[in-house]
Amino acid sequence: MSASLYPLASLAQIQSTPSREDGIPDDLEEDLRAYGCRLIHEAGILLNQKQVAVAAAQIIFHRFWYVTSMKQFGVGDIGMGALYLASKLEECPLRIRDLINVYDLLLQRAEHSLKVNATMTFKYTPMSYFGNTFYDLKDALVVAEMQLLKRLGFNVQVVLPYGTLVNYMRLLGLTSREDVCSRAWGYLNDALQTPVYAVYQVPTIVSAAILLTVRHLNIPLPSTPPNCWWELFDASWEDIWSVCGYVMRLYRKRSVKDNNRVVGMVTKKGVRKWLEGYGPQNSIPP
Repeated sequence: MSASLYPLASLAQIQSTPSREDGIPDDLEEDLRAYGCRLIHEAGILLNQKQVAVAAAQIIFHRFWYVTSMKQFGVGDIGMGALYLASKLEECPLRIRDLINVYDLLLQRAEHSLKVNATMTFKYTPMSYFGNTFYDLKDALVVAEMQLLKRLGFNVQVVLPYGTLVNYMRLLGLTSREDVCSRAWGYLNDALQTPVYAVYQVPTIVSAAILLTVRHLNIPLPSTPPNCWWELFDASWEDIWSVCGYVMRLYRKRSVKDNNRVVGMVTKKGVRKWLEGYGPQNSIPP
C-alpha cells in the first residue's frame, strides 16, 4: 500500500492481486467483492448501523483483497470482520451476538436462493446459542478482525467522500437541484461496491460521480481544454473515466448462473471447490 493520508494499492497490487495469482478471473473477483460489500450493506441496515461505519467497512474490505487471496479467506467472514472493526473505528460498536445473528440470516437466505425450490418463501431458522454454528461464526469473526489488522499493518484510516462531494457541488453551482445531489450521492455509495476507494484518491472518485450525474441528466459543464471543470479538483480525465467504468460495470445484467456462482463462493471452501473444477489447470466456464 502507498504511504499517504490513507493507504492506496500499489501498481503491482492492482495489476496482479493475490486472488488472480491463485486463478480467480478479474470479473469473478470483482463480482465477489461486490457481493461481499452488499452483505456488509444489508447487515448494516438490519443492525441500524451508521452509514459512516458501513462505508468504512466496505473500503477496508476492498483493501484486504489487495494483500490476501480469496482462496485463503471467505468474503463473508472478512465482510463480517470489516463491519465489526469499522464500527469500533467510527465509535458505534456492535454486539458480537447481534452481528453474528444478522450474518447467519443473510447466509441462510443466500443458501436458500441456490436450492432448486428457491421459489418457496424463505423461512429463517435461528441458530442455537449453544450449538457449533454460533461458536464457529464467532471464531471466524475474531480471526477476520485479527487478519484485517495484521495484513493491513493496522493502517485502517478511511477518508469518506461525502463532505468533498458537497463542497464540489457548491463550487460547480449544482446544489440547487435535489435530483443532482441525490444521484451523485448514490453513485458514491454504489462505488463502495468496487475497488476504487482502495485505488484512487477521493477527489477523483467524487469527480467521477459528478461526471456520471451530469452526463445522465444532460447538465452542461465546461469540458473543453483548457477550461475543464475536473481540473479544478486536480483530477485527471483518464482516472475519472476509469472510475466511471468500475461503477457502470456494477449495473451490467448478469445471468442466474453467474449470480448463483458468486453466492456459492461466499466461503473459502466454495472458492477452492470452484478452483478445483475451473481453475487455471482446467477450462474456465463461459
